[in-house]
Amino acid sequence: MISYRCYSIAILWFLALNNGGLLLLSNGGTTSSFIRNEEKSIDMPFDSDVFHAPSGYNAPQQVHITQGDHVGKAVIVSWVTMDEPGSDTVFYWPQDSTQKNQTKGQMYTYKYYNYTSGYIHHCTLKNLEFNTKYYYEVGVGHTTRTFWFVTPPEVGLDVPYTFGIIGDLGQTYDSNRTLTHYEMNPVKGETVLYVGDLSYADHYEFHDNRRWDTWGRFVERSVAYQPWIWTAGNHELDYSPPIGEKKPFKPFLHRYHVPFEASGSTEPLWYSIKRASAYIIVLSSYSAYGTYTPQYMWLIEELPKVNRSETPWLIVLMHSPWYNSNTYHYMEGETMRVMFESWFVKYKVDVVFAGHVHAYERSERISNIAYNIVNGECTPVHDQNAPVYITIGDGGNIEGLATYMMEPQPKYSAFREASFGHATFEIKNRTHAYYSWHRNVDGYAVKSDSMVFFNRHWYPKNESICQT
Repeated sequence: MISYRCYSIAILWFLALNNGGLLLLSNGGTTSSFIRNEEKSIDMPFDSDVFHAPSGYNAPQQVHITQGDHVGKAVIVSWVTMDEPGSDTVFYWPQDSTQKNQTKGQMYTYKYYNYTSGYIHHCTLKNLEFNTKYYYEVGVGHTTRTFWFVTPPEVGLDVPYTFGIIGDLGQTYDSNRTLTHYEMNPVKGETVLYVGDLSYADHYEFHDNRRWDTWGRFVERSVAYQPWIWTAGNHELDYSPPIGEKKPFKPFLHRYHVPFEASGSTEPLWYSIKRASAYIIVLSSYSAYGTYTPQYMWLIEELPKVNRSETPWLIVLMHSPWYNSNTYHYMEGETMRVMFESWFVKYKVDVVFAGHVHAYERSERISNIAYNIVNGECTPVHDQNAPVYITIGDGGNIEGLATYMMEPQPKYSAFREASFGHATFEIKNRTHAYYSWHRNVDGYAVKSDSMVFFNRHWYPKNESICQT
């Protein structure tokens, strides 16, 4: 009889090799030989079709959704109206029902230097049924627009679920290719894990906040239909005392609400959610995290709450990577690593996704927790209790690719390439997940890097046994 373990591995091998993919597992350190286009990334102009506002008086625009509670039975619906405040009400109903429910939200505005925002609405739809398609309407009273989403399955041990992963997207022509590539991927992501740096409005003089509006309209085609789980990056800071802007994260926090209070967080920049069989922790690389700070105290209390018999997969999102062999932003995440890495190893985090570096890189399972100022043991070592660290700040933003990599390639680095792209993470059951990274210039089904993940709690084996 074929064992459960061998059967699972065989299935995942098939998935990895299907459609021309190549399974690259613990490959001893590969720097891709793929030749990239070195042309500069260029922001799409304001009159691009992807930025067009919807027609109709006071039509809702920049519609986006995210999870609205801790377990996936609520959705935060957000949108902007430009002509007048309009209605805060959202009508919503299950696909198989004609009876409409309604919920009223709240409206906000903000000013940033010489810019005044439109009317920003946030409304939380609660007590939804799991694994159900819902339609929803915004713009009640004037121009009404209708969208839909599918709630996740009930939280559980062997619940399959697929995440997309995108970071540092921006709004260039390459950004548009990334989003299209994700949408056309035959492996359909059901929720995007977004690792920070959204609009890059701060690239422009006075942090031109019109670029927050264009970015919201650009990504609406995805985020109005499936939740994006938000992480704040350095380009969300928008801290600029020379022009009188001294409140960090002002545009981001007004525009993108998250369910932080549901996980006991005191700030929306760090929080957690459960979704299907995954427990997702979002951290803020640009908020205080030293001993006894609010983020530190929240995380030290949060990690013991994770029940791996309920949510076997433990995923962490942050913006600044801890392990990076690119000269771009090298070791910028080091102080946070020193603070928290031992916790990640203790609680057996499966994978950490980060952005910031505009290239792609996947690490081996390594840790550097043995180091102290006396012993000097400061070289990362293989550690089967440690996460895999994946840097995916390759969405396509205005700053372009980070092409200068350290040589020789460090042993902790399994695969790296300076190309734009996105990834998917397919949870199969409590023991196995399949991960793949897709560069933009390839066919939609092509996997440029891939890995079978063995769960650190339920099946803590060395993935290198599956190398092909």
